[in-house]
Amino acid sequence: MDEAGGGAAPAPDEAAGPSFLCDAMLGGLSRWLRGAGYDATFEHGIDDGELVRLAQRTGRVLLSSDAGVFERRPLRTAAVRGLYVPRGLRPMEQAGFVLRELGLRVRDPRCMACGGALAAAPKDAVRGAVPPLVAERHDEFWRCERCGKVLWKGSHWEGIVAGVAAAAAGAAGAPVTPVTPEGAEATPGAAAPSEPPPPLPDGRDPSP
Repeated sequence: MDEAGGGAAPAPDEAAGPSFLCDAMLGGLSRWLRGAGYDATFEHGIDDGELVRLAQRTGRVLLSSDAGVFERRPLRTAAVRGLYVPRGLRPMEQAGFVLRELGLRVRDPRCMACGGALAAAPKDAVRGAVPPLVAERHDEFWRCERCGKVLWKGSHWEGIVAGVAAAAAGAAGAPVTPVTPEGAEATPGAAAPSEPPPPLPDGRDPSP
C-alpha cells in the first residue's frame, strides 16, 4: 500500500496475536511480517543486551540470526521468547520460516511503516490527507490506528500480495497461486519480489 502522513511511537497490540522484535540483521523480515498481518519492529544499532531487555519489557518475540543472543539468561530461562532465524535466507523466506515454526497463518496486512492495525477510512474523511490525484483515482482507503498514516492500494500492492502469498506457500510447504486484491489470478509464473517494494514516504501514487 501507499501512504500519507502520520507519526506516533510503535507499541505492541496484544489483541492481534504475537508481536515481534527483529534484530539489526532482520529489517526486511519485519516488513514481510507486517505484510503477513503481524506487528513487527526493527531495531538498528542496538546492542544485544538492550535488545533482549527491550523484548522482555515489551513482551515481543525476539527474532535474531545471532546465535550468541540465545545464550543470554532471559532466553535460556524462557523469560523472553525468541526464535533463531537461519542466515542465508531472503526476507520472504525468513517470513515463511517464522510462520511455519510458530504455526501462524497469513492475515490481513498491517501498516507497512509501523506495524499498526489498519481501519477502513471513508474517502471523504481522508480527502485532505492524500494528494488530489489519489483521491480522484482511488475509492478505498485505510488509516493506521497507531501512526495515523492513510494508505491505499498503489501500483506496487500486487507485488506485496504475491510476495506474502509466496511466504505462505513456503510456510505451508505447498505451492499457492498468488491472487490480486481484486480477486483476479496473477500472471502464471510471475516471480515474487525478494522484498516488498518500500512505500513512498510522502504518500504519492507511483503509478503513471
